[in-house]
Amino acid sequence: MPIARVALPVATATTFDYWLPEGLAISRGSVVRVRLGSRNLVGVVTGIANESEVAREKLSPIADVVPGPALPDDVLDLAAFVGNYYQEAIGLALALAVPPLKGARQRDGQSALRLTAQGEAELRESLQRAPTARALYERFHDSDGVLAPEAIAALTAQARRTLRAWKAKGYVAAEASPRASSIVQHALNVDQVAAAHAIAAADDTFATFLLHGVTGSGKTEVYLAASDPVFASGRQVLMLVPEINLTPQLVARVRAARPSLNVAIMHSALAAGERRSQWLAAAAGDAQLVLGTRLAVFAPLPKLGLIVVDEEQDASYKQQDNVRYHARDAAIWRARRRSVPVVLGSATPSLETWAAAREGRYRRLDLPTRADPRAAVPPVRLTGHRSARASDGIGQELREGIALRLARGEQSLVFVNRRGFAPSLICAACKWEAQCPRCSARLTTHRVPPSLRCHHCGHVEPLPRACPSCGNVDLVPLGLGTQRLERALAAAFPSARIARVDRDSTRAKHAFSDVRDRVEANALDILVGTQMLAKGHDFPRLTLVGVLGADNALYSADFRATERLAALLVQVAGRAGRAGLPGEVIVQTDFPEHDVYAALTAHDYPRLADALLEERRVAQLPPCVHAALLAAEAPHRADVDAFLAAAHDAALGLAPAGGEVEVFSPVPALLARRAGLERGQIVVQSARRASLQRFLAAWRASLDLISGRRARWSLDVDPSGFG
Repeated sequence: MPIARVALPVATATTFDYWLPEGLAISRGSVVRVRLGSRNLVGVVTGIANESEVAREKLSPIADVVPGPALPDDVLDLAAFVGNYYQEAIGLALALAVPPLKGARQRDGQSALRLTAQGEAELRESLQRAPTARALYERFHDSDGVLAPEAIAALTAQARRTLRAWKAKGYVAAEASPRASSIVQHALNVDQVAAAHAIAAADDTFATFLLHGVTGSGKTEVYLAASDPVFASGRQVLMLVPEINLTPQLVARVRAARPSLNVAIMHSALAAGERRSQWLAAAAGDAQLVLGTRLAVFAPLPKLGLIVVDEEQDASYKQQDNVRYHARDAAIWRARRRSVPVVLGSATPSLETWAAAREGRYRRLDLPTRADPRAAVPPVRLTGHRSARASDGIGQELREGIALRLARGEQSLVFVNRRGFAPSLICAACKWEAQCPRCSARLTTHRVPPSLRCHHCGHVEPLPRACPSCGNVDLVPLGLGTQRLERALAAAFPSARIARVDRDSTRAKHAFSDVRDRVEANALDILVGTQMLAKGHDFPRLTLVGVLGADNALYSADFRATERLAALLVQVAGRAGRAGLPGEVIVQTDFPEHDVYAALTAHDYPRLADALLEERRVAQLPPCVHAALLAAEAPHRADVDAFLAAAHDAALGLAPAGGEVEVFSPVPALLARRAGLERGQIVVQSARRASLQRFLAAWRASLDLISGRRARWSLDVDPSGFG
């Protein structure tokens, strides 16, 4: 009797045996429905056998096969690598590769559609009693009059019928590329051509390239130029981006440069039907370019010829819960498995990537100048943060710079990486401070709507009218957040058109794209925002970037804080002066002599990266060593401590002699309490990756055997920090 070994999305490293009913066509990689106890689950067949160690009468049959192609071998192998390396259950890793089960929707062609002048005139007054048509009309307006193919495919069936009727009446027409008019194409410069040729020359072989270019150096154009031979030979390119918000502008740039290219988009914000449609296009080999966030690394690509990881340093590539894998490293592994080149692009490479390039394991390709021949890297000015001339945190130099841009009709970006009105609320009399009752953290003051909010657990409570400790009504919001900065700028420049961009202001589905379109249409003067605006966006009339509150990162206990601050500052500074208008960056700081600011003003990230690597070597921190973090949490501190003590004892017993694996003592997490749970951790590290992997496999097995365990735990390999 044929037996299928099925990996299920449960926290166990084993697979489960099921017998195959007659008539079901099943092979390795098939996605199947089965029953496990009282649950109906979807799993992936990892192999077929003729016998099982489980008695036949105890085996259950496979209930059904999910329609669609089986997962290919390289995706199965990638999931196995993720499971083994990151010490995760194989079934949970494979679940990342399974597409949504909801049926795919039919695509209405590959062209974007624009609302015509006739459609605008005739539809505006005739939609009051047609909610579907009115919603579709508003959708066009939310997208600057153009719907991209992926947006069309995500429409409901009724909306698509309405769209077909509009096409027949001439209300909408094909558009080659959304917002193409705002995208300027430049001939590749010498450095771009050399980089593209080097990547293309590695065709059909595994090689890892670091494409290190200043902000605005045209890395996307290099990606496309290196991809052209791949497309011409009928193969596919996988391009990863760190954030969903970066995909619309990148898709527009790709469509403007290569309008005939068949592009599939893969990220979690798509409706389930559209995600499956895009997945099927990738699996069939129809999609020439597959562009998506970290989950797209598991996309089936039968004709894969090149992998690109844009902004490879971004922390978003590391999943922080469930299966804690790093998409950049998974992409490199997959490229090796498929014998194709992989390109890691960044203006501020991670220290892991920088070290690999220094050691010769990656080939470094440099783009030292901006792609637009009119544009230059903007000068950076450091000004005092606590100047007596500052008003609401905005120094005189920054105010004057904004006023000058307003007079010229240019745009400014004021950056502070804290949302809300102020990061804390204190009593002027007794120094009481608003604390989250569920976390070891302060509550953030919000004015829109008025409230105190915890940015760690989501706790919300009303703004107090008086101090709950002493009754004093003089409560002072301390620090600067995006809401407070927005109000201060509105008061200083009452005629300016200002928009705030943070997680609070962009919760609505089209809010972020609406702001981006208003910037491109020169309908905004000042942007106030967090790191959502720091990378990937190209606004030709934005000539001033002001940075506030950057010094806060210098006080962090996270060993990666300085590296991340440098990357963030270089990225946000790079938004200025990307076209023909000269740019300027003003950073308010109390530490102008710090290495981070010295590198920023000199535009010399390589010098800073080398210095940071030396610091890591001396301190024996990643990437100079390989590390893993065991995190535990429970409602009571005693339960956390007891579990970590037992885990520590087990680790000491398993660690090889001679100190090849170093086991540190249990400590509280940097945020010791979150969402009502006490938190603690153990860090282990080794100079040799293989030694750490052998130790982790044995240690993980022992953790499940700790008796009386009342704490929930997770193991994070190559953690993004020790917090």
